[in-house]
Amino acid sequence: MGRFKVVVSDQVFPTVDIERNLLSSIDADLIVATGGPDEVMKEAADADAILNTYLPWPAESIGRLENCKVIARYGIGFDNVDLDAARTAGIVVTNVPDYSVEEVAVHTLALILAMVRKLFEAERLVRDGGWAIKSLQPIRRFSELKVGLFGYGRIARKLAAPIREFGAEIIVHDPYLKPGPELPRLVELDELLAGSDLVSIHAPLTPETRGIIGDRAMSIIKPGAMLVNTSRGPLVDLNAVLSALQSGKLRAAALDVFDQEPLDVTRIAGVPNLITTPHMAYYSEESLQESQRKATTQVIKVLTGQQPDYRVN
Repeated sequence: MGRFKVVVSDQVFPTVDIERNLLSSIDADLIVATGGPDEVMKEAADADAILNTYLPWPAESIGRLENCKVIARYGIGFDNVDLDAARTAGIVVTNVPDYSVEEVAVHTLALILAMVRKLFEAERLVRDGGWAIKSLQPIRRFSELKVGLFGYGRIARKLAAPIREFGAEIIVHDPYLKPGPELPRLVELDELLAGSDLVSIHAPLTPETRGIIGDRAMSIIKPGAMLVNTSRGPLVDLNAVLSALQSGKLRAAALDVFDQEPLDVTRIAGVPNLITTPHMAYYSEESLQESQRKATTQVIKVLTGQQPDYRVN
């Protein structure tokens, strides 16, 4: 029996060899739980630490943890953990905010370029036996576009570099920032929506931001604008965006995340100018390993009395 018990509440990785090897340095046993919340709780009740991906940890579940010192999320978001309940219980909650930054920025840029250059429409045109570009017109020059970034954290800043290199103007809405010489022009959300040719979402999911890109946002957004979301699905009211695409208010949208996952594809049947990917922007083999390594390191630091790198509560 090891000195500590660490439970993986929902295993999504090819292996947990990285976690097991790291945890051996502090004589910790790693247990991979299976089943639903009740089955996980039977294994996790006496655990010293939880490694978590998607499984919700509401107050009721946290209250049943007898020995837990830390819940370490593998990902960037942490809205599936009740932070107040964890704080009350004396449990540290950590995330990995700096993993997959490159992957998400690259995926977002790929979606942006696909929309701007109408790549999917062009590919279908050729497959259908067409060749003349008349049906693809108009296409705007990238450097003539104004790109609005909703949120300006690590991923948005990584994305901003190639956008700026291509010559497009960048504006930002981020209520946590103050104007500075190193930042693009900061604007209110309504100005960003009304003035941007393309809006890319990079905000956290909070009670204030849930559903913020909905009917009201679609009524404000610039006619013919494009929208991309590789951040958190519930930030966007999918029905509002689909309606805007069908009416032509939005020229195009590219979504990697959705309010309900997996996506019910009947919701998007027949909707024009929509690119969808299956919540994959974060993924590369290297980013998965980075997430495993960094999340496990937070567990080790907390269990050995050190300060974690990424405490969120």
